[in-house]
Amino acid sequence: MHDIWNPWHGCRKKSEGCDNCYMFFLDRMRDKSGSDIYRTKTNFHYPLQKDRKGNYKIRSGEMIRVCMTSDFFLEEADPWRDEAWEIMGRRRDVKFFLLTKRPERVAGHLPHNWGDGWDNIFFNVTAENQRRADERIPLLLELPFKHKGIMCAPFIGPVSIRSYLKYGQIEQVLCDGENYDGARPCHYDWVRSLRQECVDFDVTFVFCGTGRRFVKDGKLYKIEGNGLQSQQAYRSGLSYQGRPIHFDLYDDWGCPIPHERLYVPHYRERCQTCGMKISCNGCSDCGSCEKAASGR
Repeated sequence: MHDIWNPWHGCRKKSEGCDNCYMFFLDRMRDKSGSDIYRTKTNFHYPLQKDRKGNYKIRSGEMIRVCMTSDFFLEEADPWRDEAWEIMGRRRDVKFFLLTKRPERVAGHLPHNWGDGWDNIFFNVTAENQRRADERIPLLLELPFKHKGIMCAPFIGPVSIRSYLKYGQIEQVLCDGENYDGARPCHYDWVRSLRQECVDFDVTFVFCGTGRRFVKDGKLYKIEGNGLQSQQAYRSGLSYQGRPIHFDLYDDWGCPIPHERLYVPHYRERCQTCGMKISCNGCSDCGSCEKAASGR
């Protein structure tokens, strides 16, 4: 996927949300262990890669999700993190989405020139249930980031964040059910309640997917396939576009980049009913849709 950068791979399970981790499942399917942690070879410098014309493959204004098969603040990644920060510092024209279950480690592992935060970093913590929300969100609020969000995924228990939203720091909340082996049910009432709290504070809420097991009106639905789960989330109408999130992005010379020069996501027909669309980077024109349609 063009919007994911995995500078390292592998992780250590941290909390309840990790019990059925998709990365461990997929690695197991490849006869590998998700607990094997290593720096990626071909992908580490992905944000700096250029095409044949000398242009960055990742365009100015794109949102790149970092470490989706690990945790950016994993202790085992300490030897590599400074170089990853340096890459993000060089690409001040790109937005980087960081997600962690380890906010207690963040303050001691920021760049020396961090100041009050970089404009192009969107920092998020995972809050899969109320216990982890109350453990991690207070730390999130104390950390020096200009853009902050919360991801309730896998959403395995009711979560209330009203007491944290009132401070005005949270810009986005994402919510998704669980997949793969042992998927625990996500409840419609949990999603609706969380959504209402976001609406009350005009915070963007993205219901990404239902997960494989979804409970509504007391009935358990088995929803197989990420595409169908995302469509069902979209059809629920629960996602909400809150106040705009503005990133100040800069070119290689340190000059602000005008909005009209930034990447504008575009979407295909199948994207129009996807729950992820609000927070998605758009289509990469990789050609896989055409191949699937032609049966190749």
